[in-house]
Amino acid sequence: MNPLISTTSVIAVGLAIGIASIGPGVGQGTATGQAVEGIARQPNAKGKIRGTLLLSLAFIEALTIYRLVIALALLFANPFV
Repeated sequence: MNPLISTTSVIAVGLAIGIASIGPGVGQGTATGQAVEGIARQPNAKGKIRGTLLLSLAFIEALTIYRLVIALALLFANPFV
């Protein structure tokens, strides 16, 4: 295996996982904050808000997992070798 390709792959995976965790973290924090604010304004809509929040958090987390799978594929099953 070429050391340059190996080193570049490891750096790319580190950056991909790092950047992939920042975006969803900010998005989940914003979504949770807005949901808490919505529940505080409309306490009787708590069930609908909570259901929508949990569904959206699952979608956000799924995007992170897809990025992790791509990064691990780049690291362990490197197509550039």
